[in-house]
Amino acid sequence: MTPAKPHLLFLVHRIPFPPNKGDKIRSFHLLKHLASRYTVHLACFIDDQNDVQYIDTVKSYCGDTHFSILNPLLAKLRSLKALVLRRPLSLDYYFNSAMQNWVNETVARHQIERVMIFSSPMGQYTEHLLDAQRIIDFVDIDSDKWLQYSNNKAWPMSWLYHLEGTRLLGYERKLAAESDYSFFVSQAESDLFKTLAPESIDKISFFNNGVDTDYFAPDAAMPNPFPAQSATIVFTGAMDYWPNCEAVSWFARDIFPLIKARHANAVFFIVGSRPSDLVLELGKLDGVHVTGSVPDIRPYLQHADAVVAPLRTARGVQNKVLEAMAMAKTVLVSAQALEGISATPGTELLLAQSEQEFADQTCAIFNGQQINLGSAARDKVLARYNWEANLSVLDPMLATPTSDAQ
Repeated sequence: MTPAKPHLLFLVHRIPFPPNKGDKIRSFHLLKHLASRYTVHLACFIDDQNDVQYIDTVKSYCGDTHFSILNPLLAKLRSLKALVLRRPLSLDYYFNSAMQNWVNETVARHQIERVMIFSSPMGQYTEHLLDAQRIIDFVDIDSDKWLQYSNNKAWPMSWLYHLEGTRLLGYERKLAAESDYSFFVSQAESDLFKTLAPESIDKISFFNNGVDTDYFAPDAAMPNPFPAQSATIVFTGAMDYWPNCEAVSWFARDIFPLIKARHANAVFFIVGSRPSDLVLELGKLDGVHVTGSVPDIRPYLQHADAVVAPLRTARGVQNKVLEAMAMAKTVLVSAQALEGISATPGTELLLAQSEQEFADQTCAIFNGQQINLGSAARDKVLARYNWEANLSVLDPMLATPTSDAQ
């Protein structure tokens, strides 16, 4: 008889399916890894009605589950009380009393001693579980992301974002100090947090993201979605995410015209779900195409002449870069998009920072003057970004609690 799996509580700020954007890719593969070793009891929020259809899929990996529908507008209004209470807005944004009750009842029912937290706001549901083994995957340093936002916004939003960044850092430090281990998405992110939370330095580490390299593999038989005889540039990502919106706006308005002046057949495709009004406006520019959600991004990557990631605000690891590299594409990135990715500029991808650098390097690709780095890019992903190998770092951290051995 197969022995029963130990119980584990997994708390995620967004339903971990479908794995079609950064945090959901990581949380889904984490769920799969944990479910192979534990009976996972999962609670999460759903902030997109379209994701309700995936509840049964997520349940298939779990024991008990709790899904809470999150209305972003109401959550923003609810979080404003945190200003008066001098707490991070993020905590009130993601607080739900029914979820807290479910956590309390589930932990008691199954005598759960292992807790996996994904994203800092979910830590608030476990603060009373002093005897449980708690591991948090912060993924990114969210507080630093808010501080970056504050530098790019006018008052009063700059003040609000700076306040949130400062308060959230205080909570992140508290959570790290009270948890058994804290993980981040890259060594760079981990090293930075060690400087911000030196009291927890011995409990801070990282595990890299991975890529499904069987799925993201070059295949010339994929249908070509681009106009004939066009020189194609592609950006992929969730297009309601402000750093992505900022990146494509900069590229479309300030860089693409420089390319278009030299290559009249150039087109810039912005591929990703839920494009914001800012992004939709870009579709009115000559040669710029905004696709919205597509059933499969791989044909856009497969047939792109250049894949770009011109992010100016970024934290952690950009999955969009790793996926394009896995498709054996030459990817042109900013320094911010490269942060956290183990790849050598000029060997496995290209690096640019100014408008002119992005334009010149893109045109060099079009003209055949830039060596194709796709093969080296895919080799790097195969060697460094394997999900199962990277997630295995968690296994010894979730060692058998004392009571299990009795």
